[in-house]
Amino acid sequence: MSRLAVSSHSLSPIDQELFMPKATLIAAIANKNRGIIATSTEKQAILAAISRLESRNPHPQPLITAIDLLAGDWRLLYTSSQSLLGIDRVPLVQLGTIYQCIRPATNAVYNIAEVSSFVPGLNGIVSIIAQFTPVSESRVNVQFNRSVIGLQKFIDYSTPDRLITAIENGQKFTAIDLPINRTAGRAPAWLEITYLDESLRISRGNEGSVFVLTKN
Repeated sequence: MSRLAVSSHSLSPIDQELFMPKATLIAAIANKNRGIIATSTEKQAILAAISRLESRNPHPQPLITAIDLLAGDWRLLYTSSQSLLGIDRVPLVQLGTIYQCIRPATNAVYNIAEVSSFVPGLNGIVSIIAQFTPVSESRVNVQFNRSVIGLQKFIDYSTPDRLITAIENGQKFTAIDLPINRTAGRAPAWLEITYLDESLRISRGNEGSVFVLTKN
């Protein structure tokens, strides 16, 4: 059973106080395809549910008190980021599972989007590798360093962890594998962790986007 589908009857009174707004949010984002098919009215309701859950954040200083919870592979449930959801508008492809994998030991973050093709054998991967620098108890600056975009069969992709291991071992891929150069004078990208528990994370970015993820 999913960790997100815990019955409220098994929770302590304190946990129940968190469970209800969390359950409300999970219900609101269900069947919205990460936000791709959410209507304007639904998006407003989702943002309201996000704000209510953020106000009950059990770890308001996650980079200090909950770094172990932050580490791991997170799967995207919902986002308002149009640049990310826009991958689904590319002709002949469909956006699949999206992961954000955080490795605090090396201050690394790996954004990995699986892409399904309507043409057999042409499923792809869009991956962005970055380094993060904590700048507060809940915010990190993010420096994007490398992009790997290609077909899963040429990258030998099977899981995010396997891809990350290959990247960390210095492997180059038969793909569009390029460094990302930061524009001089441009303000750094940042990510604020506004809610974190054992199974759910909410983050807000410098471009105004919100992200809801579950630990894989």
